[in-house]
Amino acid sequence: MSNIWSYEGRRVVITGGGGAGMGAAIVTELTDLGAEIHVIDLKEPPVPVASHQVVDLRDPDATSNAIASIPGDIHALFNCAGLPGPPFSDVDTVLVNFAASRHVTELCAPRMPIGSAVVSISSSAGASYALNADKWKPLLLTKSFDDARAWCEQNPQAIASGYAPSKEILILWTLYAAHDYSERGIRLNCTSPGPTDTPMMPAFEDFAGAPLIDLFARGLGRRSTPEEQAYVCIFLNSRAASYINGENVATDGGTMTAVTAGRINLDF
Repeated sequence: MSNIWSYEGRRVVITGGGGAGMGAAIVTELTDLGAEIHVIDLKEPPVPVASHQVVDLRDPDATSNAIASIPGDIHALFNCAGLPGPPFSDVDTVLVNFAASRHVTELCAPRMPIGSAVVSISSSAGASYALNADKWKPLLLTKSFDDARAWCEQNPQAIASGYAPSKEILILWTLYAAHDYSERGIRLNCTSPGPTDTPMMPAFEDFAGAPLIDLFARGLGRRSTPEEQAYVCIFLNSRAASYINGENVATDGGTMTAVTAGRINLDF
């Protein structure tokens, strides 16, 4: 049974696998699991990989060219690239956090054999996705990256603040699109981390303040590490998770569960 955890002989694509965040932790762990790793990121990956392409995911043509240059079948896709909101614009944040993930998935899917899988990193900041489903439906149903850009530019109030809206729509897209991908033999899931000590954390603290952020880490009383988030993503795209599909997996240390059960509140 140990082979179900292995990535030997599997070619994986990771957006946002550079630097020192969750994507970089996934790259490091997958190296030990035998994967052939192809990274698409502005930053260098933390360990040697099969290929690294410097691509701005806000440029859909550059993204298409990068995926086209990767040879052979693609067995797993990890959508890890993300912007924290300010100092980036709301439009750019939604484009990278949602539209680029959808675009890369669409590019990879024709080359993904039956049994392949996709995981995207969302956030507990998107926890209100179900309440806002109707609001996001027009964006969800856009047909292309450029259509998504146009919708965002035409609806600045809807995407105000950038980050939480982008994560809500990423979750909803995962739930909506999973059925279509499953008909092609591809599983589609996402995770919703709580506060995690990554290089983006200072930007979150500058915007919201550390005390507010730490309210959302009350489940286990601490922030997670990039590695703790990476393990779940690697599991979801492994053969061990072969019957998990269309799920938003909360990786917030039980914070939102405790809120739902009335054990803690998030009053600030």
